[in-house]
Amino acid sequence: MGWKTCLGLGVCTAFAAGAVLADSNSLFRASTFSEPQGALIQDAGRALISVDPFQGPRRGASLFIGTEGRSLFAPMPDRKVILQARQGPVSMLRDLIAQAEAGAAQYDAVQYGARIKPASPPTQMRLRDIYAWIDATPGQPHAIGRYQFIPATLRRLVKVLDLPPSTPFSPEIQDRLANQLLLEAGLADFLAGTLPGAAFQDNLAKIWAGLPTRNGKSHYDGYAGNKAVLTRAEFDAYFARIFPG
Repeated sequence: MGWKTCLGLGVCTAFAAGAVLADSNSLFRASTFSEPQGALIQDAGRALISVDPFQGPRRGASLFIGTEGRSLFAPMPDRKVILQARQGPVSMLRDLIAQAEAGAAQYDAVQYGARIKPASPPTQMRLRDIYAWIDATPGQPHAIGRYQFIPATLRRLVKVLDLPPSTPFSPEIQDRLANQLLLEAGLADFLAGTLPGAAFQDNLAKIWAGLPTRNGKSHYDGYAGNKAVLTRAEFDAYFARIFPG
């Protein structure tokens, strides 16, 4: 049986049963399941977004921000951009990403390949609880939450946002972490009209395996069962409805 999702955009899409969602272990190599090797994203020799999905990042720079010589740690975009990410079109974009990544579980999603699940739903955990679960269950995937954060990315984002270990892994915090990834993917430049929409979409697809690149496939197609769960035409249509014009 397949499932159908409506994103509040006037468009619904049916997904076939067995489609790999966020539980598809975004950003992992196929070898991740057998040994704790690093992942993953590199853009024309630029810095990695995450290096070791089990032990944390070795370098913290984003592979997207910085393409014009700017660092991830350069001054943040105007606060209005961050505030916009809490409502309206950017919220709808997060909804689209979540449908591709987390399915029905949403904020309480845990990667389906994790043999040992957390003792509590993710939204009832604190960051320190998630870290303890990761440390206590080596050798398995640990993507967690609505946006399927892998350990290295989660730790890096928490450091960037200066969140203490006692922070609840609440929907609000998960959205904030996702907002940071959106900014790193070029959200501010896209909203300013200096980054083409297609390039921004490709950047998003390099972060979230459920989204398609321009060739219609996941950037991680074939790695650990990853594949895009919507076509590029569908992605384009949703994107145009979220950001008309």
